[in-house]
Amino acid sequence: MAAKIRVGALVSGRGSNLQSIIDHCQAGKIDAEVVIVISNVEDAFALERAKAAGIATAAFPRKAFATREARDDAIIEALQAHRVDLVVLAGYLGILSPRLIETYPWRIMNIHPSLLPAFAGAHGLGVHEAALCKGVKVSGCTVQFVTAEVDAGPIIVQRCVRVEEDDTPETLSARVLEQEHQAYPEAIQLFAEGRLRIEDDGARVRVLGK
Repeated sequence: MAAKIRVGALVSGRGSNLQSIIDHCQAGKIDAEVVIVISNVEDAFALERAKAAGIATAAFPRKAFATREARDDAIIEALQAHRVDLVVLAGYLGILSPRLIETYPWRIMNIHPSLLPAFAGAHGLGVHEAALCKGVKVSGCTVQFVTAEVDAGPIIVQRCVRVEEDDTPETLSARVLEQEHQAYPEAIQLFAEGRLRIEDDGARVRVLGK
């Protein structure tokens, strides 16, 4: 088993992906430990999930800072205090400042509920509404490294689901979410094993064999 990496999670909502990551860590299925959970929403339920698991938490609401950069400086300080190796965005509704991205180059991951680059920029049920409106036959989720351009970082893991004729945004979302809960831990484990190589000037990720 590889040494455990220290993960910091940024959250804004209910935190179902966070819970999946915590569960995988606690079950020994991935070589990682979530050491801090940070939210830009003071009453995000994800913070309660973290507290229940004995994980340190911090809240930096938007209204408490004059600028995004000031808020992200506080986030960086908290991440560094907990010696975080990898940052995961788990339902984080906020755009990261260049300073935060530059502090953790190729060490920030995000998950998106579509097969990027399809439906980039959309979020929540809006992604699935757009997919159904376009009549796509396959949807899914994407884990990628975060770059300055939203939803444009190199792809690490994708998982697919079939789109059914009677799907609604809610039913499609539920099936995609099941795949998200597997894809994110998979991507974290690849990082922990040192199997992710950035190539083509950051355009793509190569997954190395064991």
